[in-house]
Amino acid sequence: MGHAFISAGTKGLGMQVVKAFLDAGHRVTTTYFRDEQRAKEIKEQYADKQLLVLQADVCNKHDLHNAVQQAKTHFGTIDYLINNAGPFIFERKKLLDHSEKEWDQMVRGNLDSVYHLLTLTVPEMRQQQFGRIVTYGFQGANTAAGWVNRSAFSAAKVGLVSLTKTIAYEEAENGITSNMVCPGDIVGEMKEATISESRQFEDAKTPIGRSGTGEDIARTVLFLCHEDSDMITGNVMDITGGMDVIHQNR
Repeated sequence: MGHAFISAGTKGLGMQVVKAFLDAGHRVTTTYFRDEQRAKEIKEQYADKQLLVLQADVCNKHDLHNAVQQAKTHFGTIDYLINNAGPFIFERKKLLDHSEKEWDQMVRGNLDSVYHLLTLTVPEMRQQQFGRIVTYGFQGANTAAGWVNRSAFSAAKVGLVSLTKTIAYEEAENGITSNMVCPGDIVGEMKEATISESRQFEDAKTPIGRSGTGEDIARTVLFLCHEDSDMITGNVMDITGGMDVIHQNR
């Protein structure tokens, strides 16, 4: 089994991704930002699994470097890089209402962080002629959709679309794939919920009739990381249940 590095996996969508990799028998390194109590709870919950939990700010390249080095020392080469972390500004505001600090946080956390993690992991993936990279976007990112009142976040993610595809093309010869998953409107408890839990509640906003969940994302990520998924690379996959996320709350 391989070693997955999953950023920000102690809560939210990332928690189900961590669970999926652990349940599949993989070794997992994940990071958390500030919630030390939650990190402790996750470690205790999976005490019987091969899980390493590290503190890191994805906006800080030195934190990322230290986390990757600790992960490699503990579990060896990273086979799966899951860029789950993605800072987000919940308040809806126009571009000119963003502070420079907010803009920097969106770009550093959603785009620069992936660059740094790629430089720290891809060389060894090349050596072993195998690697899987997954990034996160938003519905419609593949067509560079404008997203009203989400300018900083969307700009960083659309840049990440191009980076995701470029790495896919550049590293295909080395047995490395790179794909992006784009979650729909998964909010609140549904981020950490299972598919069976979501089916207990009707969601009129989503055409398929239920809310998306963390498990929906985790299942897709795990599939993309399978050894036999090597024909799938450079793809941007919407996982929205048919919902138009971009235009529902303009």
